[in-house]
Amino acid sequence: MSTDADLSRAVVALPKGFSVSLTGRRLDAKGPLGSVARPFPSDVIRLTVSGGAATLEILLPPNRKRSQSLLKTWAAHLRNLAGGLTWGVEARMKVVAAHFPMKVQVRGEEVVIENFLGEKFPRSTRLVPGTKALVEGDIVTLSGHDVEQVGQSAANIERATRIRDYDPRVFQDGIYLIERAHVKEAS
Repeated sequence: MSTDADLSRAVVALPKGFSVSLTGRRLDAKGPLGSVARPFPSDVIRLTVSGGAATLEILLPPNRKRSQSLLKTWAAHLRNLAGGLTWGVEARMKVVAAHFPMKVQVRGEEVVIENFLGEKFPRSTRLVPGTKALVEGDIVTLSGHDVEQVGQSAANIERATRIRDYDPRVFQDGIYLIERAHVKEAS
């Protein structure tokens, strides 16, 4: 049976070269690949870092479902920040062109999709800053150091190829996520 002390704290192991600090209500994380600043609810969660581990302690009643979800969400955010800033984040997408051959290319900070469903004008979408795209055949690989930025870039690309006014069961053309944004394996 769990006690309130077990429910009120979460411990996250931090890799070497990763540091985290709290300034007011802002969490600053730094690693070998860059840095990220994120708003942090310091009025309901206490963060202490010591000896390669970060301890999150909830200041709300710990036996409530909302308190537990808040604590576990921030523990996951911290794990994602640590892994992303240390090893990087990657997502993969597949280009599906059943009716017209699609041409996908990266131009600076934009992904340009030409000849989508035979359209005359190309569609394009911007990558979220901090995200890089690489097109190899029919696979688009997105990489960066923040899970949220890479995931949002993937969503932007998928939304740029949304089909309107056609039956989606017949016209399955588009660029679809096949491997969601995840922290690369430690090498």
